[in-house]
Amino acid sequence: MDAGIPHFNLDRLASNTMASHRLIQMLGKKYGLAVSEAIYDHLNVYYFVDGHALNDKPRLAQYVADKLLQHGVKEETPDTILQFLNGTEGRDEIMNAIQMLQQLGIHGIPKFIIEGQTVVDGAAKSETFVNIFREIELRGNSMNKPIFGDILGVSEEIVARGSHSSLLVNDDER
Repeated sequence: MDAGIPHFNLDRLASNTMASHRLIQMLGKKYGLAVSEAIYDHLNVYYFVDGHALNDKPRLAQYVADKLLQHGVKEETPDTILQFLNGTEGRDEIMNAIQMLQQLGIHGIPKFIIEGQTVVDGAAKSETFVNIFREIELRGNSMNKPIFGDILGVSEEIVARGSHSSLLVNDDER
């Protein structure tokens, strides 16, 4: 449960995740990281717990549209999401992100990339993270900006808003 997933459905079929990664990227660019990360969390349950295939695009589109409504996003319908999933928008950015991950020596998840260069395994002990963050705290600033914002085409404004602000996006912010 530490990972936030109560149990893994070991009977699930493996899925190509390109379309779902493209969708998360698009949602982040359009509605902010709080919304995209909330949907990402929902998709983890959808796939890892419930065992649904991420490449069943009509079902995925309906599921994501329903979850977006719960987070105050009304503009995306199952049809608009399905149209997006059937396209190629964002594919190049995802491929560039995969290339960057490979350059960093990352071939599996979960991993944390801190300051764009320090790679920490998701199963690392808490003191590993505490030591890294204490070092940053002592310096008084971060040495690098996030590395994936540029690669994925996420604006600096959206990155600066972060992912832990309110999940409800005001109409004025869209």
